[in-house]
Amino acid sequence: MRVRASVLAIAGVLFGGCAATPTPAIEEPPPLIVDASIQHRLDVQVNTKTARNVILFIGDGMGVATVTAARIYAGQERGESGEENTLSFEKMPHLALLKTYTTNSQVSDSAGTATAMLTGIKTRSGVINVAPNVARGDCANAHRNRLESLARQAETRGMLTGVISTARITHATPAAVYAVSPERNYESDRDIPISARNECADIARQLIGFNAGDGLDVVLGGGYSEFVGTALGGDRVREDDNLVAKWLAAARGRQFLSTREELAAASTRGQWFGLFSRSHLSFEVQRAADSAQPSLTDMTMRALDWFADKEDGYFLVVEAGRIDHAHHAARAGVALAETVEFARAIDQTLARVDTADTLVLVTADHSHTLNIGGYPTRGNPILGLVTTNDARGEPKEQPELAADGQPYTTLTYANGPGAPAAPRARPRPETGLAAVQQAAIPTGSRGLDGRFRGSETHGGVDVALYAVGPWSHLVGGVLEQNAVYHIMRHALGFDRPTE
Repeated sequence: MRVRASVLAIAGVLFGGCAATPTPAIEEPPPLIVDASIQHRLDVQVNTKTARNVILFIGDGMGVATVTAARIYAGQERGESGEENTLSFEKMPHLALLKTYTTNSQVSDSAGTATAMLTGIKTRSGVINVAPNVARGDCANAHRNRLESLARQAETRGMLTGVISTARITHATPAAVYAVSPERNYESDRDIPISARNECADIARQLIGFNAGDGLDVVLGGGYSEFVGTALGGDRVREDDNLVAKWLAAARGRQFLSTREELAAASTRGQWFGLFSRSHLSFEVQRAADSAQPSLTDMTMRALDWFADKEDGYFLVVEAGRIDHAHHAARAGVALAETVEFARAIDQTLARVDTADTLVLVTADHSHTLNIGGYPTRGNPILGLVTTNDARGEPKEQPELAADGQPYTTLTYANGPGAPAAPRARPRPETGLAAVQQAAIPTGSRGLDGRFRGSETHGGVDVALYAVGPWSHLVGGVLEQNAVYHIMRHALGFDRPTE
């Protein structure tokens, strides 16, 4: 009885007072404070409409280290520290990494990687739109094992098509838009062994003979020498050969363009074929303001002018081809300037197109061996020597010295012409825009004259894929490189059954 009484007494204390206690007011939760750094992610919406247009931007050799260094370089060119800068395509809402290996190479080349992105099938390095069972240089089997590019499919469906490059338009990446070749170097008939000339059509001839739909509508780049014979300043076998004239004669209203002024004044009522240099276009840092050569941005904006004047949707491939060439020469500063121009072309494109119906993809075909290292202080010149912080966290007055007593740069290459060809003391590194960055391993090749010419190699790390527009949410995670083709094809509705 005593225990029960005690329990009742406690219960009375606990519950007896509850009736007299007022119910507390429910407070509203504090407003959600969203940091500006993630606000853009909260605004992302999925767009599952069928894409009317697709633009694929390819920065040849633009690995992640190149993007990071170019971001800093662009900011420092404006007087900022650089690290906080963002390139135009880095603001796109969707991002993935691409695995760039080919079927026979751990570290790939542009031919095999461009084929993967434009046909959806991984193949060997060195071949263009040819199945992986075909040996490099095998013309006979190449014909029987052709892969169809997305540009050909687009033309067949009545879309408009175009390709732009700062390299020769017959170079590996732009060639994958329209050509089929078991050897990427067969740009002109002069490049094909005599024994194979009856079996293999050179890449230049395939461009002017591209027979899907009404042919490519906009072709802008370099490489004039691949299309004409020696009598006209080119390299083709027959002196008077003139593929440009043959292209012009094949349809009415076609226009050939050879200068920036001609491009600016060209009528949008006929197809364009622009070749603005005998070989590759000049590097951006070498191109004067009054140059007859258009910039990548010039060519891209004029192409959009052409497409905007038409009712049909379009598929356009834009390549910044000379990022790769600058890296091979170990001139990182030149490569960064090319990347900044690439970002400018993309920035102006995004201001022109409607991403509600236009899928825009930005990626690279492969990487390079560029590295960003040391412990440089914040805002240290990206093309300069490494200056670190002292024990208090403040910048030192003098550059840091390596164990060999020499300073070193933030940017280096794992291999290339910047490495000594023979054992010797490491020299003081060059700095600045035109510097040849130092490297660890001396790579290159020996020419017919016996001279060794240094050349940096491609890198095998993943590259980034940035996306905005219809079905861009498919871009995410780590993807095989050939997934780019399937994303574009799906966005265009090509994978859906026809009624």
